[in-house]
Formats: sequence, structure tokens, C-alpha cells
Amino acid sequence: MSLSKPLYSLFGVYFEQLFSHPIRTKSITNSVLAASANYASQRIDGQKVVNQQSVVAYALFGLLFGGSVPHYFYQAIERLFRRDFKYRKFVQFISERLVYTPIYQALSLYILSLFESNSHDIALKSAEKLYWPLLKANWQYCTFFVWLNVYHVPPMLREFFTTIVAFIWMTYIARKRRRFQESQAVNSKSKLN
Repeated sequence: MSLSKPLYSLFGVYFEQLFSHPIRTKSITNSVLAASANYASQRIDGQKVVNQQSVVAYALFGLLFGGSVPHYFYQAIERLFRRDFKYRKFVQFISERLVYTPIYQALSLYILSLFESNSHDIALKSAEKLYWPLLKANWQYCTFFVWLNVYHVPPMLREFFTTIVAFIWMTYIARKRRRFQESQAVNSKSKLN
């Protein structure tokens, strides 16, 4: 019981800030979430030394794009389809899966690579190689959670639910990107020899 009171207070402050300052709160939350997911994925992979540049790149991406882009997308979807539209939730769900996800996935792969100080060519090559496998994995593993969020999670808790799912997904992306970068490094070394 002693832990629950501070936890409720923390959630109260978070939801108050989410209501009062949605973009700022979402951006800061996504920055911390993305950096934490990258750090967790490095630890899961057993890396002894944390790649701080990668952690900072994820934090910066979360701060600049992780809060604002989803916020404005969902706000536009809410405005496009009136509440009395019969298939509103279904259209929201399909729009998220077939419009937002592919675009955001491409944006995130490219921008993250740039934030890790890679050149445009390397960032583009990395995004091209990882895009389709990650998009298919997103559709395969995250579709149920998006459906659950749209149809069954109360609006007040949707951001919180999305944050939990996003942490797991970002950890997965960080692991896939790191493995790709490691394979690229091995391939480039073998070409030199």
C-alpha cells in the first residue's frame, strides 16, 4: 500500500500534463522511452559497453518525432471522421496500419541512422534493407495491440497503453538495427581482406 500512493500521484501528474501539454509530455515521454528501449536492447544482447551515441540518437528521435508526429496524425484522423460515422474505429485502425505505420517506420529508420552520424547514403541503405522485414514484423506482432487500443482501451489510457507497446517495439527495432550494423561491419572487413 505504501508504494501505491506515490505511484498514483505520479500517474496523476502525468495525465494532468498529458491533458495540459500533450505534445511536450508525449515528446519527453517518447524520448525517455526510446533511450530506455535502446539501452535495454543493448543490455539484452549482452554488450559490455553501451553505445551512448545510439542511446542519444534514439532519445533525440523520440523527443523530436516520437511525440509530435503520432499526436498530429491521430488528431487529423479524429477530425476527418466524425463521431457519428458508423465505421469510424475501423477506419482509424486501417489508417494507422496501412498509412501511418509504413510512413513512420521509414522515417524512423532513416532519421535514427542519420542521428547516429551516418551519411545519407548509409542511412538510406540501412533503411532500405531493414524497412520491409520490420514493417512485416510490425504488422504481424503489433496489429493486435493497435486493434485492442482502438476498440477496447479507454481514451484516457490509450497513450499509456501505446507507450508500453512502443517500448517493446523500440527494443525490437534497436536489436534488429544493431544486428544489421554488425553484419555490415563484418562484411566490410571481409571485403578489405
